[in-house]
Amino acid sequence: MAKTKEGAKSIVIVESPTKVRTISSFLPESFDVLSSMGHIVDLPKSKIGVDVKNGFVPEYRVIKGKEKIVKTIKTKARPVENIYIATDPDREGEAIGWHIKNLLEKEYNGKKFLRITFHEITHSAIEESFSRPGQIDLNLVNAQQARRVLDRVVGYMLSPFLWKKIVRGLSAGRVQSVALKFIVDREKKIQAFTSKKYYNIVAVLEKDGIQFQARLNTRIDDKDTAQKILEQVRSGRFIVDMVRKRLSLRKPPPPFITSSLQQEAFRNFRFVSSKTMLVAQKLYEGLDVGEGELTGLITYMRTDSFNISQKAQAQVLNYIKENIGENYAVDSPYKFKAKALAQQAHEAVRPTDVSRSPEKIAGFLDKPENSLYGLIWRRFVSSYMKPARIETLHVKINCAGHHFASIGARILFDGFMRVWGRQVKEELLPELSQGEELKLVKAEAEEAQTRPPARFNDASLVKVLEEKGIGRPSTYAPTIKTLIFRNYVRREKGVLVPTNLGIQVAEILEANFQGIIDENFTAEMEKKLDLVEEGKLPWQEVLREFYPEFSRAVEKANENVQRTVEYAGMKCELCGADMVIKWSRKGRFISCSNYPKCKNAKPLPTGVKCPECGGDLIERRNRKGQVFYGCSNYPKCRYTTSTLPSQE
Repeated sequence: MAKTKEGAKSIVIVESPTKVRTISSFLPESFDVLSSMGHIVDLPKSKIGVDVKNGFVPEYRVIKGKEKIVKTIKTKARPVENIYIATDPDREGEAIGWHIKNLLEKEYNGKKFLRITFHEITHSAIEESFSRPGQIDLNLVNAQQARRVLDRVVGYMLSPFLWKKIVRGLSAGRVQSVALKFIVDREKKIQAFTSKKYYNIVAVLEKDGIQFQARLNTRIDDKDTAQKILEQVRSGRFIVDMVRKRLSLRKPPPPFITSSLQQEAFRNFRFVSSKTMLVAQKLYEGLDVGEGELTGLITYMRTDSFNISQKAQAQVLNYIKENIGENYAVDSPYKFKAKALAQQAHEAVRPTDVSRSPEKIAGFLDKPENSLYGLIWRRFVSSYMKPARIETLHVKINCAGHHFASIGARILFDGFMRVWGRQVKEELLPELSQGEELKLVKAEAEEAQTRPPARFNDASLVKVLEEKGIGRPSTYAPTIKTLIFRNYVRREKGVLVPTNLGIQVAEILEANFQGIIDENFTAEMEKKLDLVEEGKLPWQEVLREFYPEFSRAVEKANENVQRTVEYAGMKCELCGADMVIKWSRKGRFISCSNYPKCKNAKPLPTGVKCPECGGDLIERRNRKGQVFYGCSNYPKCRYTTSTLPSQE
């Protein structure tokens, strides 16, 4: 039997073991800190677990494998007076705490349950949270319940439809399906795109020994016209038509929220969203940075609010004045506009103590931790620095009736860019005046081609999901991870490419469930969930409005959609029936059409031979869902490659 810490009068329940270690070091011996290891109660896996006919009542049960954790919590709760719920300050954390409270109340009537929340795991933040405990926020719990039940209903009704029409084992979900549609629609635009050549006329001009570029304002579509213009300008006179000088202020970007952190980490370090959140979790939960105890280095990383506490604002302004320069600290903090229903009780992602500069603690962090912490620290500090002052010079130049333009930039004061990095490249132009003639050094026609729209990567997909109000800060990384795990999408050199299976799933969902994968519907649903969180809408009402029409759509689709069969063009060597191409989560394969009577199955050849032994190369996927190609003669031949030899 688990033992409660000797003399303990209270227990504190958090989600992760790392939090246990960090928080325990801040509390006296009378507190015993336990970990629930995330959710301990959820809907059953074996059935829908929601009574759709009677108010959408969820059927909660202890998650398989969590029985021992529940037993430990119950045992340690028996002798104590107070039970503190210290789970994360969001919907999921509130729901975890609510389920724990419900389990314990059934056995221990009269216990005192206290809810504490904190946005950073530091000594002072923990002490403050324990000084003002509250109660479980049922509005947050109901918002989580509404999302969980809604997603369960959608998943358990759409997934079997996909099993019947494509292959067993597929899944569909609200946010996941919309994200897949974005990726597939972008891929179709890329495939339909026809590239065209065009030409830019660029002149290198000079005055007072200073050379600079000027570009023709119009793009030329054919080579002959470009050559004719070149001949005209090479023999013409370049006369300054207009000179306009402007002073502009460039303000810093706001401190990070979840989506912008994921985007910037990808741009800077090529961190996929799941890696960014994993590293951020470590920084939040606490690390040893040589201060004698574990301490959280950043505030809670799942947030959509730009709010910063008054204490942190005062600290960062003082740090800037003392370490960067008095004239760099902003006079009045900026007001960054968050989306309408952002959780304003939260803070943005920031360092818990700005005096811990990246250089100061670099030796205590591994490379990913150091990179991400440095990014968060610089973004936060720069957001309280003065704007950069930039002088821009716009010049229009005429030559033989052709209009050229040039833009120069001079940084007068670097402001926030001193910390965040140069956001403007200096392009110095000579002093120019209207009517003067410039010397032509050379003129050329640069050939270029129109490009298709770029494929989504983690950063750009998160950006579009956020802009369209689809999902929440906690859903971006899991959504991308699920798409890859299900083999709907694969990563290729940092971009997200839909598989044939993903395209097929997206097309059949769009044809039959337009309402579910419509971005406007999904965004409206997020707004309703936010209203539930605010206590303005009963959570069951969200389901009552949604379910009837959705149920009819599923019934209609099951009646009208026929399963597609793709023949492999060969006979089964065991029974003589046609071989067909099927899907699994690991990719396509060939199977006998008489299955399950005949269970003959084999990998689908790529048509490319192994360069080492001459066997067929077949498509495979590793545990991370990444595609690679291996020899069919494995394990005799262990040749693998990330790209087919014919494509290298």
